[in-house]
This record gives sequence, structure tokens and C-alpha cells, in this order.
Amino acid sequence: MPWIWLTLAGLLEVAWAIGLKYTEGVTRLWPSVFTGIAMVGSVYFLALAVRSIPIGTAYAVWTGIGAVGVAILGIILFGESRDIARLASMALIIAGITGLKLSS
Repeated sequence: MPWIWLTLAGLLEVAWAIGLKYTEGVTRLWPSVFTGIAMVGSVYFLALAVRSIPIGTAYAVWTGIGAVGVAILGIILFGESRDIARLASMALIIAGITGLKLSS
């Protein structure tokens, strides 16, 4: 169950990071409310996960899910760069997350 909590925390991190783009500097009510709820939920599920998963592993996986998820959605939603160096860097992060999971 801790890995499920950690995955959910990472997905909520993606949600709040993307949500920040839609808040327009926290000037739009509903995107700001959604973003705030996603932030609280992300930290809550991370806290549940670190009861069983070492904090270094959990934090690295949490931020990795967030970084890769936001980068992918940046490409899809905002037309951000798809150059090979960026994609390779995301692949390295995914490899790191996988390695941490397998070693925990």
C-alpha cells in the first residue's frame, strides 16, 4: 500500500504543478482551489508513504514522478520542446525511479 500512496502523491504533484499554470498567479478562484487541494493531498499521501518507505527513496520517487509527469504534460498541453535531450533526460529519471523501487 505505501507504494500506491506514493504514486498517488506523485500524480497529485503533477496535478498541482500543472494547476499553477491555470491559476494565472493565483488570480483565478477555481483553478487556485483545485491546485491547493492537490498540494495538500500530495503531501498527505507522501506522509502516509514515508511511514514505510525510506524518506530518501520516497522523496526522490515523488519528485521524479512530478518532474516527468509535468514535463510530459508540458509537451502535450503547452507545446513545450520534444527534443531528444529532454526526452532522454526524462528516461533517465524514470530509470532512477525504477532503480529506487527495485532496491527498496
